[in-house]
Amino acid sequence: MPERDIEDLVVRPAQVFRDKQNINLLTGHCAEKIDPGKQRVSGMSLEGDPFEFPYDRLLIATGSSAVIPDLAGFDLPGVMVVKSLEDGRKIKNFLKNNRVKKTIIIGMGYIALEMCESLVGLNIAVDMVKPNPVFLPWLEPSMAQTVREGLEAKGVGVYAGHAVERIETSGDALKVICPDLTLTGDMVLVGIGVTPCSRIAGTAGLKLGVDNSIAVDRNLRTSDKNIYAAGDCADAYHVVTGKKTWVPLALRANRSGWAVADNVCGKDVALDGVAGTSVFRVFDFEVARTGLSVSEAEKFGFEPVENMIKSGSKAHAHPGNTIIQVNMIGDKNSGRLLGTQMVGTEGVAHRINGPAVALHGGMTVAQYCQTDLAYAPPFGPTWDPTLTAANQLLKNL
Repeated sequence: MPERDIEDLVVRPAQVFRDKQNINLLTGHCAEKIDPGKQRVSGMSLEGDPFEFPYDRLLIATGSSAVIPDLAGFDLPGVMVVKSLEDGRKIKNFLKNNRVKKTIIIGMGYIALEMCESLVGLNIAVDMVKPNPVFLPWLEPSMAQTVREGLEAKGVGVYAGHAVERIETSGDALKVICPDLTLTGDMVLVGIGVTPCSRIAGTAGLKLGVDNSIAVDRNLRTSDKNIYAAGDCADAYHVVTGKKTWVPLALRANRSGWAVADNVCGKDVALDGVAGTSVFRVFDFEVARTGLSVSEAEKFGFEPVENMIKSGSKAHAHPGNTIIQVNMIGDKNSGRLLGTQMVGTEGVAHRINGPAVALHGGMTVAQYCQTDLAYAPPFGPTWDPTLTAANQLLKNL
């Protein structure tokens, strides 16, 4: 596959907003302060020129930023975080100008795992390390083990349960030092999660919520009636628990931006919330989830019952049939569906949307058992894997 220019990832250049939408888009300007009383935003340009703008309604859409670890050696050449497009440019430039045979990735979340696959695809060896001893702690243990074995089969070193103390140079190489482990590579990538960019809101006296995200109501309005917040900087309601949560995912960010625009323009739009539906690919596997895990369900006062099944991705005799693992969770007291997790080499990414819709509808496991899902041999067995999981879970309930 020919190498693509990283600028292809730019969805819409800044100038398009100015030319097509007639938006006064100011890049190179840092908003530093919100004065809710005077309804003004002030800050400084990169050239050092102060600015101030009045507002009738204000939208804070500052997103999230990469978590930066407090590690000695984090500022060494070849040590980079993975979050923004600019981070991607730095990584590509480093790979272009240096001979990288081995990379150490600190972290094992979605982005870290996707970076792992990309680097191995470039014939770069990868070791991954993190302090939590449990690999993919939100995933059912046997399913997590399947994914881990898939990584190790590709030659990836998976070192869970090792706290990183510092990063050092060793000649031209970099060393990641743990109390009981030392990993050596030519590049170190840090992907240990993100945090909401809410400082400007907190300084302005706006209420903050889960994980210091900006607290908003279902109309995306903050604790100030003239200020809205949308995207990764803001919290949301979880459709299963009804409680506040912070789930920084793309669909919610887009949807909340649209909702704020409608509300600012006088149309009353409220959002139900999120189910935490997500999917990622790592090598041969698609990994997806929606709703609550068992531990999360217990935390919110449910009495979770789970069931794990293995089913085919196609009809049993159809060529290319592979195994899909489905873990489904229900509440013993109400019979309500609480969550679903899936792992397989095909047919997972879009199949998770069925349980996600059921969660938004507040369906019970028994009701999901009766849903009329599509069947054709190339796409699944007569009983869709999620239906098989629901039928078995219903017995346990």
